[in-house]
Amino acid sequence: MGFVYKKKLISPDELINTYPLSANDALIKKERDKQIKDVLVGASDKFLVIIGPCSADNEDAVCDYVSRLARVQEKVADRIIIIPRIFTNKPRTTGEGYKGIVHQPDPEGEPDLQEGLIAMRKIHLRAITETGLSAADEMLYLENWPYVEDLLSYVVVGARSVENQPYRLAISGMDCPAGMKNPTSGDFSVMLNSCAAAQVSHTFLYRGYEVRTTGNPLVHCILRGAINKHGQFVPNYHYEDLIRLHEMYEKRKLANPAVIIDANHANSNKMYYEQPRIVKEVLYSRSINRVIAKLVKGVMIESYIEPGNQSIHEHVYGKSITDACLGWKESERLIYTIAEHV
Repeated sequence: MGFVYKKKLISPDELINTYPLSANDALIKKERDKQIKDVLVGASDKFLVIIGPCSADNEDAVCDYVSRLARVQEKVADRIIIIPRIFTNKPRTTGEGYKGIVHQPDPEGEPDLQEGLIAMRKIHLRAITETGLSAADEMLYLENWPYVEDLLSYVVVGARSVENQPYRLAISGMDCPAGMKNPTSGDFSVMLNSCAAAQVSHTFLYRGYEVRTTGNPLVHCILRGAINKHGQFVPNYHYEDLIRLHEMYEKRKLANPAVIIDANHANSNKMYYEQPRIVKEVLYSRSINRVIAKLVKGVMIESYIEPGNQSIHEHVYGKSITDACLGWKESERLIYTIAEHV
Protein backbone atom coordinates (compact mmCIF):
# COMPACT_ATOMS: atom_id res chain seq x y z
CA MET A 1 0.00 0.00 0.00
CA GLY A 2 0.99 3.65 -0.27
CA PHE A 3 1.90 6.20 -2.91
CA VAL A 4 4.63 5.77 -5.49
CA TYR A 5 5.81 9.16 -6.76
CA LYS A 6 6.64 8.35 -10.38
CA LYS A 7 7.75 11.74 -11.75
CA LYS A 8 7.40 15.49 -11.36
CA LEU A 9 4.91 16.87 -13.88
CA ILE A 10 5.12 19.97 -16.04
CA SER A 11 3.94 23.12 -14.26
CA PRO A 12 0.96 25.17 -15.48
CA ASP A 13 3.24 28.09 -16.38
CA GLU A 14 5.53 25.84 -18.40
CA LEU A 15 2.63 24.30 -20.30
CA ILE A 16 0.95 27.65 -20.99
CA ASN A 17 4.22 29.15 -22.21
CA THR A 18 4.75 26.18 -24.51
CA TYR A 19 1.20 26.27 -25.88
CA PRO A 20 0.01 29.88 -25.45
CA LEU A 21 -3.38 31.31 -26.33
CA SER A 22 -2.91 34.01 -28.97
CA ALA A 23 -3.97 37.58 -28.25
CA ASN A 24 -6.65 37.40 -30.94
CA ASP A 25 -8.10 34.15 -29.59
CA ALA A 26 -8.04 35.59 -26.08
CA LEU A 27 -10.24 38.45 -27.30
CA ILE A 28 -12.62 36.00 -28.97
CA LYS A 29 -12.88 34.01 -25.75
CA LYS A 30 -13.42 37.17 -23.69
CA GLU A 31 -16.39 38.10 -25.86
CA ARG A 32 -17.85 34.60 -25.61
CA ASP A 33 -17.41 34.65 -21.83
CA LYS A 34 -19.39 37.89 -21.70
CA GLN A 35 -22.18 36.45 -23.84
CA ILE A 36 -22.44 33.34 -21.65
CA LYS A 37 -22.39 35.42 -18.48
CA ASP A 38 -25.15 37.65 -19.86
CA VAL A 39 -27.36 34.59 -20.29
CA LEU A 40 -26.76 33.37 -16.74
CA VAL A 41 -27.39 36.75 -15.10
CA GLY A 42 -30.52 37.38 -17.15
CA ALA A 43 -29.13 40.17 -19.34
CA SER A 44 -29.60 38.06 -22.51
CA ASP A 45 -32.44 35.77 -23.56
CA LYS A 46 -30.19 33.56 -25.67
CA PHE A 47 -30.17 29.84 -24.86
CA LEU A 48 -27.09 27.77 -24.01
CA VAL A 49 -26.52 24.47 -25.80
CA ILE A 50 -23.64 22.57 -24.19
CA ILE A 51 -23.06 19.72 -26.60
CA GLY A 52 -20.38 17.23 -27.48
CA PRO A 53 -18.89 13.80 -26.85
CA CYS A 54 -19.17 12.00 -23.54
CA SER A 55 -15.37 12.08 -23.42
CA ALA A 56 -12.87 13.83 -25.69
CA ASP A 57 -10.91 10.76 -26.69
CA ASN A 58 -9.36 11.81 -30.01
CA GLU A 59 -8.10 15.31 -30.89
CA ASP A 60 -8.75 15.11 -34.63
CA ALA A 61 -12.27 13.71 -34.30
CA VAL A 62 -13.23 16.13 -31.53
CA CYS A 63 -11.95 19.16 -33.42
CA ASP A 64 -13.69 17.94 -36.57
CA TYR A 65 -16.89 17.74 -34.53
CA VAL A 66 -16.39 21.22 -33.05
CA SER A 67 -15.80 22.65 -36.53
CA ARG A 68 -19.24 21.33 -37.49
CA LEU A 69 -20.73 23.00 -34.45
CA ALA A 70 -19.07 26.27 -35.47
CA ARG A 71 -20.80 26.24 -38.85
CA VAL A 72 -24.16 25.67 -37.15
CA GLN A 73 -23.41 28.37 -34.58
CA GLU A 74 -23.16 30.96 -37.35
CA LYS A 75 -26.72 30.12 -38.44
CA VAL A 76 -28.29 30.25 -34.96
CA ALA A 77 -26.20 33.01 -33.36
CA ASP A 78 -29.20 35.26 -32.79
CA ARG A 79 -30.83 32.71 -30.47
CA ILE A 80 -28.31 30.14 -29.25
CA ILE A 81 -24.80 30.07 -27.80
CA ILE A 82 -23.18 26.71 -28.50
CA ILE A 83 -20.59 25.58 -25.95
CA PRO A 84 -18.74 22.45 -27.10
CA ARG A 85 -18.37 19.68 -24.53
CA ILE A 86 -14.66 18.85 -24.54
CA PHE A 87 -14.54 16.65 -21.45
CA THR A 88 -10.94 15.55 -20.97
CA ASN A 89 -11.57 13.61 -17.75
CA LYS A 90 -14.03 10.75 -17.41
CA PRO A 91 -15.44 9.77 -14.00
CA ARG A 92 -15.89 6.04 -13.57
CA THR A 93 -18.48 4.54 -11.25
CA THR A 94 -16.23 1.65 -10.19
CA GLY A 95 -12.88 3.27 -10.98
CA GLU A 96 -12.31 0.89 -13.91
CA GLY A 97 -12.12 1.80 -17.58
CA TYR A 98 -10.92 4.70 -19.72
CA LYS A 99 -10.55 7.80 -17.54
CA GLY A 100 -10.12 10.36 -20.28
CA ILE A 101 -7.39 11.91 -22.39
CA VAL A 102 -5.61 13.37 -19.36
CA HIS A 103 -5.02 9.88 -18.01
CA GLN A 104 -4.54 8.11 -21.32
CA PRO A 105 -3.71 10.26 -24.37
CA ASP A 106 -3.68 6.91 -26.15
CA PRO A 107 -6.85 5.10 -25.02
CA GLU A 108 -5.15 1.76 -25.66
CA GLY A 109 -1.90 2.76 -23.94
CA GLU A 110 -0.74 3.04 -20.37
CA PRO A 111 -1.61 6.09 -18.25
CA ASP A 112 0.70 9.05 -18.92
CA LEU A 113 -0.30 12.14 -16.98
CA GLN A 114 2.50 14.31 -18.37
CA GLU A 115 1.43 13.72 -21.97
CA GLY A 116 -2.18 13.83 -20.84
CA LEU A 117 -1.89 17.38 -19.50
CA ILE A 118 -0.30 18.43 -22.77
CA ALA A 119 -3.08 16.69 -24.75
CA MET A 120 -5.74 18.41 -22.63
CA ARG A 121 -4.36 21.88 -23.31
CA LYS A 122 -3.71 21.19 -26.98
CA ILE A 123 -7.24 19.99 -27.72
CA HIS A 124 -8.88 23.00 -26.05
CA LEU A 125 -6.43 25.38 -27.69
CA ARG A 126 -6.93 23.88 -31.14
CA ALA A 127 -10.71 24.07 -30.82
CA ILE A 128 -10.59 27.80 -30.08
CA THR A 129 -7.98 28.53 -32.74
CA GLU A 130 -9.77 26.62 -35.51
CA THR A 131 -13.40 27.47 -34.67
CA GLY A 132 -13.56 30.40 -32.26
CA LEU A 133 -15.59 28.25 -29.86
CA SER A 134 -14.29 28.05 -26.30
CA ALA A 135 -15.51 24.96 -24.53
CA ALA A 136 -16.78 23.30 -21.38
CA ASP A 137 -14.85 20.69 -19.40
CA GLU A 138 -15.56 18.72 -16.24
CA MET A 139 -13.45 19.63 -13.22
CA LEU A 140 -12.96 16.05 -12.12
CA TYR A 141 -9.39 16.79 -11.02
CA LEU A 142 -9.12 20.23 -9.45
CA GLU A 143 -5.36 20.32 -9.99
CA ASN A 144 -6.05 20.61 -13.74
CA TRP A 145 -7.65 24.06 -13.54
CA PRO A 146 -4.46 26.20 -13.78
CA TYR A 147 -3.47 24.35 -16.96
CA VAL A 148 -6.61 25.45 -18.84
CA GLU A 149 -8.12 28.37 -16.93
CA ASP A 150 -7.42 30.75 -19.83
CA LEU A 151 -9.19 28.41 -22.29
CA LEU A 152 -12.44 27.29 -20.65
CA SER A 153 -15.75 29.15 -20.78
CA TYR A 154 -17.70 26.69 -18.61
CA VAL A 155 -16.94 24.00 -16.05
CA VAL A 156 -19.00 21.15 -14.66
CA VAL A 157 -18.89 19.47 -11.26
CA GLY A 158 -20.23 15.95 -11.62
CA ALA A 159 -22.81 14.05 -9.62
CA ARG A 160 -20.19 12.13 -7.61
CA SER A 161 -18.14 15.24 -6.79
CA VAL A 162 -20.81 17.81 -5.97
CA GLU A 163 -21.06 16.84 -2.29
CA ASN A 164 -17.31 17.14 -1.70
CA GLN A 165 -15.95 20.22 0.01
CA PRO A 166 -12.74 20.58 -2.07
CA TYR A 167 -14.81 21.02 -5.25
CA ARG A 168 -17.10 23.59 -3.68
CA LEU A 169 -14.14 25.58 -2.37
CA ALA A 170 -12.16 25.45 -5.61
CA ILE A 171 -15.13 26.44 -7.76
CA SER A 172 -15.57 29.51 -5.54
CA GLY A 173 -12.28 30.80 -6.96
CA MET A 174 -12.81 30.00 -10.63
CA ASP A 175 -13.52 32.97 -12.89
CA CYS A 176 -15.87 30.89 -14.99
CA PRO A 177 -19.52 29.77 -14.97
CA ALA A 178 -19.85 26.46 -13.16
CA GLY A 179 -22.69 23.95 -13.28
CA MET A 180 -23.24 21.79 -10.21
CA LYS A 181 -24.98 18.52 -11.06
CA ASN A 182 -27.49 17.00 -8.71
CA PRO A 183 -25.93 14.04 -6.85
CA THR A 184 -26.76 10.53 -7.99
CA SER A 185 -29.33 10.37 -5.17
CA GLY A 186 -31.19 13.23 -6.87
CA ASP A 187 -31.33 15.41 -3.76
CA PHE A 188 -31.88 19.02 -4.87
CA SER A 189 -30.80 20.30 -1.44
CA VAL A 190 -27.30 18.87 -1.86
CA MET A 191 -26.97 20.53 -5.26
CA LEU A 192 -28.18 23.89 -3.92
CA ASN A 193 -25.92 23.61 -0.88
CA SER A 194 -23.05 23.20 -3.30
CA CYS A 195 -24.11 26.33 -5.19
CA ALA A 196 -24.41 28.28 -1.94
CA ALA A 197 -20.95 27.20 -0.80
CA ALA A 198 -19.29 28.04 -4.12
CA GLN A 199 -20.86 31.49 -4.33
CA VAL A 200 -19.05 32.79 -1.23
CA SER A 201 -15.43 33.40 -0.26
CA HIS A 202 -13.24 30.71 1.33
CA THR A 203 -9.69 30.24 2.60
CA PHE A 204 -8.13 26.81 2.07
CA LEU A 205 -5.14 24.79 0.87
CA TYR A 206 -4.67 24.54 -2.91
CA ARG A 207 -1.65 23.31 -4.86
CA GLY A 208 0.76 23.97 -1.99
CA TYR A 209 -0.59 27.43 -1.13
CA GLU A 210 -2.98 28.95 1.36
CA VAL A 211 -5.47 30.69 -0.94
CA ARG A 212 -8.48 32.93 -0.51
CA THR A 213 -11.26 33.05 -3.08
CA THR A 214 -13.80 35.73 -3.90
CA GLY A 215 -16.82 33.48 -4.49
CA ASN A 216 -18.34 32.60 -7.86
CA PRO A 217 -21.73 34.23 -8.56
CA LEU A 218 -22.14 32.26 -11.79
CA VAL A 219 -22.49 28.87 -10.07
CA HIS A 220 -25.81 27.21 -10.89
CA CYS A 221 -27.57 23.82 -11.11
CA ILE A 222 -27.54 21.00 -13.64
CA LEU A 223 -30.32 18.40 -13.50
CA ARG A 224 -29.09 15.02 -14.77
CA GLY A 225 -31.58 12.59 -13.25
CA ALA A 226 -31.09 10.31 -10.27
CA ILE A 227 -30.77 6.68 -9.21
CA ASN A 228 -33.04 5.32 -6.48
CA LYS A 229 -32.23 2.71 -3.87
CA HIS A 230 -33.27 -0.06 -6.26
CA GLY A 231 -30.76 1.10 -8.88
CA GLN A 232 -33.50 2.48 -11.12
CA PHE A 233 -33.09 5.73 -13.05
CA VAL A 234 -35.38 8.59 -12.03
CA PRO A 235 -35.64 11.56 -14.42
CA ASN A 236 -35.86 15.10 -13.05
CA TYR A 237 -36.42 17.25 -16.15
CA HIS A 238 -40.22 17.28 -16.02
CA TYR A 239 -42.37 20.37 -15.47
CA GLU A 240 -42.98 19.54 -11.80
CA ASP A 241 -39.24 19.10 -11.16
CA LEU A 242 -38.49 22.51 -12.62
CA ILE A 243 -41.21 24.19 -10.54
CA ARG A 244 -39.86 22.52 -7.41
CA LEU A 245 -36.33 23.70 -8.15
CA HIS A 246 -37.62 27.23 -8.71
CA GLU A 247 -39.39 27.17 -5.34
CA MET A 248 -36.27 25.91 -3.59
CA TYR A 249 -34.18 28.59 -5.27
CA GLU A 250 -36.65 31.22 -4.06
CA LYS A 251 -36.14 30.14 -0.46
CA ARG A 252 -32.34 30.21 -0.79
CA LYS A 253 -31.98 33.70 -2.29
CA LEU A 254 -28.90 32.62 -4.23
CA ALA A 255 -27.33 34.83 -6.88
CA ASN A 256 -28.41 34.27 -10.48
CA PRO A 257 -30.78 31.28 -10.20
CA ALA A 258 -30.34 29.07 -13.24
CA VAL A 259 -30.46 25.47 -14.36
CA ILE A 260 -29.11 23.49 -17.30
CA ILE A 261 -30.94 20.28 -18.19
CA ASP A 262 -28.68 17.31 -18.95
CA ALA A 263 -30.67 15.30 -21.48
CA ASN A 264 -28.64 12.11 -21.11
CA HIS A 265 -27.44 10.08 -18.10
CA ALA A 266 -30.24 9.16 -15.69
CA ASN A 267 -32.66 11.56 -17.41
CA SER A 268 -32.59 9.42 -20.56
CA ASN A 269 -32.22 6.10 -18.76
CA LYS A 270 -28.88 6.09 -20.63
CA MET A 271 -30.82 5.75 -23.88
CA TYR A 272 -28.97 8.39 -25.90
CA TYR A 273 -31.57 8.50 -28.67
CA GLU A 274 -34.14 9.85 -26.18
CA GLN A 275 -32.26 13.14 -25.86
CA PRO A 276 -34.20 15.00 -28.60
CA ARG A 277 -37.51 14.07 -26.98
CA ILE A 278 -36.31 15.22 -23.57
CA VAL A 279 -35.02 18.53 -24.93
CA LYS A 280 -38.34 19.13 -26.69
CA GLU A 281 -40.25 18.53 -23.46
CA VAL A 282 -38.03 21.04 -21.65
CA LEU A 283 -38.62 23.58 -24.42
CA TYR A 284 -42.37 23.03 -24.11
CA SER A 285 -42.23 23.56 -20.34
CA ARG A 286 -40.40 26.85 -20.96
CA SER A 287 -43.03 27.89 -23.50
CA ILE A 288 -45.98 27.57 -21.10
CA ASN A 289 -44.47 28.98 -17.92
CA ARG A 290 -42.49 32.22 -17.64
CA VAL A 291 -40.90 31.14 -14.37
CA ILE A 292 -39.48 28.03 -16.01
CA ALA A 293 -38.42 30.00 -19.08
CA LYS A 294 -36.47 32.35 -16.84
CA LEU A 295 -34.89 29.55 -14.81
CA VAL A 296 -33.90 27.10 -17.57
CA LYS A 297 -30.93 28.70 -19.32
CA GLY A 298 -29.89 25.80 -21.50
CA VAL A 299 -29.48 22.09 -22.16
CA MET A 300 -26.59 19.66 -22.18
CA ILE A 301 -26.46 16.99 -24.87
CA GLU A 302 -24.05 14.10 -25.42
CA SER A 303 -23.31 14.00 -29.12
CA TYR A 304 -20.53 12.98 -31.50
CA ILE A 305 -20.05 12.34 -35.22
CA GLU A 306 -21.34 8.76 -35.20
CA PRO A 307 -24.28 7.59 -33.04
CA GLY A 308 -23.94 5.11 -30.19
CA ASN A 309 -20.65 3.91 -28.74
CA GLN A 310 -17.95 1.33 -29.30
CA SER A 311 -15.17 -0.50 -27.51
CA ILE A 312 -11.77 1.16 -27.29
CA HIS A 313 -10.37 -1.30 -29.85
CA GLU A 314 -12.89 -0.77 -32.67
CA HIS A 315 -11.43 2.52 -33.97
CA VAL A 316 -14.56 3.95 -35.59
CA TYR A 317 -13.78 7.62 -36.26
CA GLY A 318 -15.93 10.01 -34.25
CA LYS A 319 -17.74 7.36 -32.22
CA SER A 320 -17.76 7.43 -28.42
CA ILE A 321 -15.64 4.94 -26.49
CA THR A 322 -17.53 5.71 -23.28
CA ASP A 323 -21.27 6.54 -23.00
CA ALA A 324 -23.38 6.34 -26.15
CA CYS A 325 -23.95 9.65 -27.94
CA LEU A 326 -26.35 11.13 -30.45
CA GLY A 327 -24.95 11.18 -34.00
CA TRP A 328 -24.15 14.34 -35.94
CA LYS A 329 -27.19 14.36 -38.23
CA GLU A 330 -29.61 14.07 -35.33
CA SER A 331 -27.63 16.60 -33.32
CA GLU A 332 -27.61 19.21 -36.06
CA ARG A 333 -31.34 18.79 -36.56
CA LEU A 334 -31.92 19.13 -32.81
CA ILE A 335 -29.94 22.38 -32.58
CA TYR A 336 -32.08 23.91 -35.32
CA THR A 337 -35.21 22.71 -33.52
CA ILE A 338 -34.04 24.37 -30.33
CA ALA A 339 -33.38 27.61 -32.21
CA GLU A 340 -36.97 27.58 -33.52
CA HIS A 341 -38.45 27.23 -30.04
CA VAL A 342 -36.48 29.55 -27.76
